[in-house]
Amino acid sequence: MLQPYRRLVTLLLHLCALVLAVPALAAPPNITPQLLVEGPATPGGTVTLAFLMKPAPGWHGYWSNPGDAGLGLAPTWTLPAGVRAGNLAYPVPSTLIVSGLMNHVYEHDYAVLTSLTLPADARPGARLPLRVKLEWLACTDKVCVPEEALLTGEVVVGADGPPDPQFDKWRAALPAPLGSKASFAIDGNRVRIAVPLPQGVPLNDPHLFLADHRVVDYAAVQTFTREGDLLVIEVTRAKFDPIAPPQLAAVLRFDPQGNGVSLTASPGPVPQLTVKVRTETAPLWLLLVSALAGGLLLNVMPCVFPILSLKALSLARAGESEAQARTEGLAYTAGVVLACLALGGLLLALRAGGQQVGWAFQLQEPLVVAGLLLLAGAITANLLGLYEFAVPGIAGDGSPQGAFSTGLLAAFAATPCTGPFMAAAMGAALLLPVPQGLALFAALGLGLALPFLLIAYVPKLRALLPKPGGWMVTFRRWMALPMGLTALTLVWLASRVGGNPFAIAAAALATLAVISLILIGHRQRQGLPVKRRVILDGLVIAALAYAVLPPLVSQSAAATNSILPGQPFSESALASARASGKPVFVYMTADWCLTCKVNETAAIEREETRAAFEKAGVVVLRGDWTRRDPAITRYLTAQGAAGVPLYMWYPAGAAPQQLPQVLSVGELTGLVK
Repeated sequence: MLQPYRRLVTLLLHLCALVLAVPALAAPPNITPQLLVEGPATPGGTVTLAFLMKPAPGWHGYWSNPGDAGLGLAPTWTLPAGVRAGNLAYPVPSTLIVSGLMNHVYEHDYAVLTSLTLPADARPGARLPLRVKLEWLACTDKVCVPEEALLTGEVVVGADGPPDPQFDKWRAALPAPLGSKASFAIDGNRVRIAVPLPQGVPLNDPHLFLADHRVVDYAAVQTFTREGDLLVIEVTRAKFDPIAPPQLAAVLRFDPQGNGVSLTASPGPVPQLTVKVRTETAPLWLLLVSALAGGLLLNVMPCVFPILSLKALSLARAGESEAQARTEGLAYTAGVVLACLALGGLLLALRAGGQQVGWAFQLQEPLVVAGLLLLAGAITANLLGLYEFAVPGIAGDGSPQGAFSTGLLAAFAATPCTGPFMAAAMGAALLLPVPQGLALFAALGLGLALPFLLIAYVPKLRALLPKPGGWMVTFRRWMALPMGLTALTLVWLASRVGGNPFAIAAAALATLAVISLILIGHRQRQGLPVKRRVILDGLVIAALAYAVLPPLVSQSAAATNSILPGQPFSESALASARASGKPVFVYMTADWCLTCKVNETAAIEREETRAAFEKAGVVVLRGDWTRRDPAITRYLTAQGAAGVPLYMWYPAGAAPQQLPQVLSVGELTGLVK
C-alpha cells in the first residue's frame, strides 16, 4: 500500500533537510562557482562563457533536468544594453540513486557553458561589464543546501582571439550533436525511442537522460536493443501525471567516461528489435580483428604509397639471409607497432585533456608538416645516393636499425588514411578504456607490418623475391621519384595548413638541408669525417626553422575550388538543411588525406554527380579537417569515426546512412534515383 508513496516521502525528507540547512547559507559554498570568459569578441559576434563549478568532496551538483530531485543552475543576468545571453550547455551527467530516487548529477568539477552575443554597434576596445546572480543546489546523499553567488566579469570588444585550451576541454565534455533525426512512440506505459546510431559506436553502460520532466520514470531500468545502425531505447513512463510532449530532447550517454550525443526525437514509428545491447558494440576480439584487417589493407591504400619504396628495398635485402630476414622482420614490426602505440597514446591523452583531435591529428599542425618535408627531402637525397646515412639506416644495406626506422616511418605515413574494417575499430579505440584502446592501436600496427613479417618468416615467400644484385642500385634511384613527389606534395600541404609564405619558407629550409647533405656526401666519398659537420648543419637548420617558421603560420584557411556546389559544414547548417526537407550529403575531407582526394577526383567532383544532385535538390555540406576543427571532430566521434574520409547521406524524411569510404560516381548518383 505504501509503495506508491515511498518516493514522495523521500522527496519530502529531502525538502525538510533543505529547510534545516538554510542557516548554513552563510558558510562557504559546498560547490564553489567561477565565471570565466574565453576571450574578446567582435561587434555583433559571440563569446563563450563558463560557469566552472567545483564540488567539495562528497557533494554534487545537478544537470538541467536533475531527475527525481535536485536543481540545476539558475542564472539571473544583469547585462549592458544590447548584450544577450544564450542557453546553458551542460556536460554529459552521471547517474546517482539515493533512497530509490534517480539523480542526474556531477560529482566532480564541471563547466556549464553559455554564450553572449554583443550588439553590432559595440565600440572596439570597450570593456562590457557582466553581472550574474547564480543559484544552484548542492547535495550529499543525506543533505541538500541551496546556494547562490554574485559573479562578475567583463568582455573586451575586439578581434577574436585563438581558442582557449581550457574551453576546448570543456567543449569536449559536451554531448556531440547526433546530426540525425530520432523518433519516439508511447506504447502503453512505455516510451520507446529509435536513435540512428552507427554500429561502430561502442556502448558501455549506456543511459538516456530526458531533458523534459514528467515523461519517464527516471529510476526505472532502461532497455537497449540494437540492429545495424539503429538503437532502440525503452523506458517506463512517469507514474504521476505523465506528459506526452511534441518532441523529446535528450542526451544519450555511451559510457561512464561521459562520451555521448544530444538528440531530438519526433513522434514516429519505432521498430521492435530483439538484439539487446551488450557492454560494448562488438566483442573486443572482433574489434582487434577489425583493426588488424584495417592495418593490413593500409598497405595498398594510396596514402601509404610514398613509403612502399623503402619497404620494397628492405624486402629485397631480406633474401640474403634467413636469420637477417627474421631479424629485420621483427625490427620492422617493432617500429610499426611502437609508432602506432605512440600515436594512439598521444591521441588518447589529448582527448582526455579535452582536445578535439582524431586520427592523423599531427598532420593538422603546420610545423609537423614542415618537419615531414625536411624528412622527405633527406630521404629523397639518400635514395639518389647523394649521401649515406647508416644510422638509422633507412636506405642502407640492411640492418635492424634500418628496418626499425622504416617501420616507424611506414606507420607515420599511414596515419592520414582510414579504410575498410579500420573505421569501426579506431572509432571504438577513442571511447574504450585506455588499455583496450591501446590494444586496438597495436593491432592496427601489427596488421600494417604483417606482409613484411610473413615474408621475413616464410622462406617460400622470400624465394619469390628477385635475387640481390646490381639492379638494386638502379631500383633505389627510381624509388627516389615517389619520395620526391611526396616532398612536393608536402610543400602544397604546407601552403594549405600554414599559408603560402610558410610553405615557401619550409621549402627553402628543405632545399638548404638537401644542399647540406650533398656537401656531406661529397666529404663521405673523399673519406673525410662528417660527424661534426652533420651536428653543426643540423643545429643551424633547426635554429632557422625555430626562428622563421612559427611567425609565418597563417590562421586563415586556404580557399577551395569545387565543382559540386555546397557550403561549409557546421552543426547548425546540418540542422537547417535537414529541417528544409531536402536530402543532404555530408562529406568530411582533408588535404593531407590521399584517399579523400582520390574519392573527390573519381566520384564527388564530377559533372555527373553535380547534375544528379542539382536535379534532386541535394544540399551538400563539406567539412574540411585539414586544420583542427572541434566541431568536425565532435561530428566524426558521434558517427563512430576516428578520422577522414567520412561520407553521410541523409535522405529526406528517412534515417541517415554512412556510405563506404571508397566511392564511385554510380554509387553517388544512385542515391537520388
